[in-house]
Amino acid sequence: MALRTRLCGMLGIEHPILLAGMGRASTPELAAAVSDAGGLGVLGAATCGPNRLRQWIRRTRALTGKPFGVDTLLPASVRRGGGSNAGGPSAEEMLGQHRRFARDFLQAEGLPELDAAALDDALGRDGADRDGPPPLTREFFEAQMEVVVEERVPVYAAGLGNPGPWVERLRRNGTVVLAVVGTTRHARQVVDAGVDAVVAQGHDGGGHNAPVGTMALVPQVVDAVGDRVPVVGAGGIGDGRGVAAALMLGAEGAWIGTAFLATTEAGIPEAQKRALVAAGDEGTTVSRSVTGKPARMLKNRWAQAYAEAGLEPLPMPRQGAVSAPVTAAAMAAGRADVWGGFAGQGLGMVRAVRPAAEVLRGIVEGAERALAERAAGLLGRG
Repeated sequence: MALRTRLCGMLGIEHPILLAGMGRASTPELAAAVSDAGGLGVLGAATCGPNRLRQWIRRTRALTGKPFGVDTLLPASVRRGGGSNAGGPSAEEMLGQHRRFARDFLQAEGLPELDAAALDDALGRDGADRDGPPPLTREFFEAQMEVVVEERVPVYAAGLGNPGPWVERLRRNGTVVLAVVGTTRHARQVVDAGVDAVVAQGHDGGGHNAPVGTMALVPQVVDAVGDRVPVVGAGGIGDGRGVAAALMLGAEGAWIGTAFLATTEAGIPEAQKRALVAAGDEGTTVSRSVTGKPARMLKNRWAQAYAEAGLEPLPMPRQGAVSAPVTAAAMAAGRADVWGGFAGQGLGMVRAVRPAAEVLRGIVEGAERALAERAAGLLGRG
């Protein structure tokens, strides 16, 4: 049974498998490999400043002639200028205390603080962006979106938030617009804003995710949007069986991240790839200690330290300013125990570091086999 849905025609791809736009991991090399293998490669550009983002888009075009996408964040709380603590000290007032906590943590772990150049290198940032808008601020998001529009990318995905204000300009460029959601309420909002497809990502997923589990979320989003746009299932989908299950729930494709983290093309340190392979199904936790928003990640000493200290993480983007020196120092030192990166609950299915094309081929073959066996079983009962 061929794995093809209307999403394939919409995106110009062979298989309805989309690489999740994972920050730092979903580089031009990984995105191009997935696109060349018949899926849709998506750049994880959440923390890319405008200069780095433009470079990544152009490098991806040089690596593949196939369609690809760009994923950034558009959190409403930051764009509204929110993030204050009602009835208590403001996040800005608390920033110094949290930065001292981070410095003390680094010292306790025997990790040196990195200078600006080393910090940029560890986090994959372009030094030319250092004088631009601070990462994960409203001005930063707007600068990213200008690049996305100017570069006329084939596909844009809002990994968080509503891309409504940019839909008209993107559409004029021929860009297909997706939005990742975690509730039916948000699904309706982004569809009303004019997106072309919705990614329903459940609590099982790595990075920022939903309060609702994937198996419950996907069919509810399908029901909520009806036939208006295709729905893509996401969250804990790590092999062909998961893709087949998403299709049975009414989705028309799958947005997959963790399965592609342990690939030769992924842009994360080798120490993190080894940690992914070594971890099992209980190897993740959800914490606000890295970005300020709940995110699923490999269990790590930084999140554990925040929990043990009883500290309430700051809102985005301030928590990112606190955690970046820690995560960067950990990556530079190969300390995946301190920061192992974001990952979903399909982690136990990651058993080796392999080429991305091989991973995608296995997912597609597994999905086709599962769907064929299911169809044969139903016919047999008849």
